[in-house]
Amino acid sequence: MDKERQLIVKTSRMIDDLKAVCGEYGLSNTGNEYKIIADSFLYKYLNDKFLYEFKRIDKNLSKGSTTKEVEEEIMKLSPVEMSKYRYGLGANVAYIRKEFLVSYLFNNKNSTTPKFYELFDNALDGISNDNIDIFSVRTGSKEKIKLFSPISQYIIESNKKNDFAKAIIDKLVEFSFDEVFEEKYDFFATIFEYLIKDYNKDFGKYAEYYTPNSIARIIAKILVPDTDKVRNVSIYDPAAGSGTLLLALAHEIGEEDCTLYTQDISQKSNEFLRLNLILNNLVHSLDNVVHGNTLLNPAHLNKEGNKLAQFDYIVSNPPFKTDFSDYRDKLEDDKYSDRFFAGVPTIPKKEKDKMSIYLLFIQHIIYSLKDNGKAAIVVPTGFLTTQNKIEFKIRKYLIENNYIEGIISMPSNIFANTGTNVSIIFISRIKINHNVFMLDVTSFGKKEKDGKNQRTILSKNELNTIVDLYTKQEVNKKISVLTDTDTIKNNKFSYAPNQYFVVDIVKDNISKERFKLDMSNFRRELKDSLSKSEKLYKELLEELEKIKYE
Repeated sequence: MDKERQLIVKTSRMIDDLKAVCGEYGLSNTGNEYKIIADSFLYKYLNDKFLYEFKRIDKNLSKGSTTKEVEEEIMKLSPVEMSKYRYGLGANVAYIRKEFLVSYLFNNKNSTTPKFYELFDNALDGISNDNIDIFSVRTGSKEKIKLFSPISQYIIESNKKNDFAKAIIDKLVEFSFDEVFEEKYDFFATIFEYLIKDYNKDFGKYAEYYTPNSIARIIAKILVPDTDKVRNVSIYDPAAGSGTLLLALAHEIGEEDCTLYTQDISQKSNEFLRLNLILNNLVHSLDNVVHGNTLLNPAHLNKEGNKLAQFDYIVSNPPFKTDFSDYRDKLEDDKYSDRFFAGVPTIPKKEKDKMSIYLLFIQHIIYSLKDNGKAAIVVPTGFLTTQNKIEFKIRKYLIENNYIEGIISMPSNIFANTGTNVSIIFISRIKINHNVFMLDVTSFGKKEKDGKNQRTILSKNELNTIVDLYTKQEVNKKISVLTDTDTIKNNKFSYAPNQYFVVDIVKDNISKERFKLDMSNFRRELKDSLSKSEKLYKELLEELEKIKYE
């Protein structure tokens, strides 16, 4: 087993151990479990990263110094001496006082004044306050949301709080992140997916679905085929969820060459997104993570503060259907008319939860894209062809402005927790031709069980095939076609790839004698079928007559 795989196994086991603790205290499958797991994981990660970076800058320590030696060195320092080290740490490192370290808590498990759980809670609160300017995300009203919440609040019975806090610390102290800090995006993407896999079923009103890494990687590689030309760009997701699309694109560009901007109405999503950014060295973007209603109160404005901000790249897997009837009428106000140019979905008499909110996100994304910007949006495949007013108007707008660059229709069940078929539309405002490249890869993938659901997994070769065909604009009779905007206009602005494939008609040369024989057989079979149908029809009439006179 290679080193990365070993680290993944060890880290996954630590996550499982934390879940087991939650189970022992009756917290499995509760609304609080995700918070305990995420906070404990992040606390340990920040703790170990602080020690890792402290070893780098302390002249009394060497590269070979053990974690225990680093902790012993820290314990010797006065608070004033300790604070001096704060400014030598990297930008992605949280400052942790010695009394807030995991090892300090472990060594004081028998504390009675304060009680141990209070010691633990104070550590989490202290780390949050000491790092609030850098490691916080914010609400739409610019109120800072701190890193951690008290861990003991999730245990109702006072006499169990201490034991619960001790059990968490015991699991954390057994594990070390020391080896993972040299790992890259692929490692952390795998760990993050494992960490949240049990908690992505209800990501909030906006971020309905966790976006699979396969889709995220396809989008990233297609949007940025030449990373050498991309520097200091902005990336935006108005319904960010846990940030899978953002992180894949940021990694493709280079974390140091992009700044991320997000908004999402789900508190859970924002907490997981913050964790994802910290793991992937994107702490500099945390201040741009906003918890709020993107459609009603978009948070990101231009420098003057009088218009919505526009971005170089936008990626999004918006919620498809949800009830937004409470504020639907507000979105029809004149101040929103430029942004929602195609209209706002009406409120149905039944099934309000099926209102097509994704149509508003598509319009918001178009409005938020720079003149030289690019975007990729995951949409329900039905969007490609339906003649409903808003969908049609959006497709027409994109074609007539020559913004639509390509479409990829994905396999069914690419999302494990929804049966909705999805496609990806690629938008570019810097197209130099009127071509549209279309891919139909609905036949790709292998079906696998994912809990109670079935999920389609794309192989590495299939991922490479999709990216290669798209970036090279290579036509393949079975799965890809290059068409133009005029052809799409003449086909009712349909975006469905399979409607543009050229069908080869195979001619079969047969003799006159064979043709006569085939026609004779066909006539006989047709006559027999008609005779049987006529007989059945008469029998049915007779039965109806009997019923009539009974």
